[in-house]
Amino acid sequence: MENRINNLLEKKDNLLSIYFTAGYPNLNDTTDIIKKVVDSGADLLEIGVPFSDPVADGPTIQHSNTVAIENGMTVKLLFEQLKDIRKSVDVPLIMMSSLNPIMQYGFENFCKKCKEIDVDGLIIPDLPVEEYIEHYKSMVEENGLRNIILVTPASTDERIRLVDENTDGFIYMVSSSSTTGENKKFTSDFEHFAKRLEAMSLRNFLITGFGIKDKMSFDQVCRYSKGGIIGSAFVKAIAASDDVMTNIEKFMKQFN
Repeated sequence: MENRINNLLEKKDNLLSIYFTAGYPNLNDTTDIIKKVVDSGADLLEIGVPFSDPVADGPTIQHSNTVAIENGMTVKLLFEQLKDIRKSVDVPLIMMSSLNPIMQYGFENFCKKCKEIDVDGLIIPDLPVEEYIEHYKSMVEENGLRNIILVTPASTDERIRLVDENTDGFIYMVSSSSTTGENKKFTSDFEHFAKRLEAMSLRNFLITGFGIKDKMSFDQVCRYSKGGIIGSAFVKAIAASDDVMTNIEKFMKQFN
């Protein structure tokens, strides 16, 4: 089934993917943020579903989750906010969530709703690939979605190949064994991991996330992968003042 993620990966390099938490900093910012980020040059968007106990998120995104939940954001409300998003945005949209909120909504219902709205993919960091294959893969594929799975420097070659065999979007290459938002440099350890993956001749493209905060770090990871994902730095930037749209414009300007 045709999918915007695959179409984009085939056509363009140096893909800029932006993550933000739905409902942050304000409950009803979701669609305005999406439109502004796309107008400012993002190639993909990851829409974070807030959860009280995310496993891989650092302090910045954890804080945005807490605020979004306090603002009243829920999975049901997020889908309502996104129902007309395809009238104005055509880039790939990916829902990023812990497994818990999806299970509370119902996994199959969540996939069907994503298809109805025309979302392209899922990222569920705490869903092990084996469990995904056994219980959820068929529901994801039946609804035309791509499940993006993370690999880290600690992943074994066997596990990386299992991921590669069971996703058809891209592989989320975690730059280091850390949480999101850590202020790090992309050192020889990252290059070693990237070259290790390159030598495996995987069938899926790689996009790198974790630790990318600006144009310089984005350019660094693009040397070794199809693009970079910016989360914490963007989430921090949009709350720099009360003028969210101006904050987005200032942050995104460095990539133009």
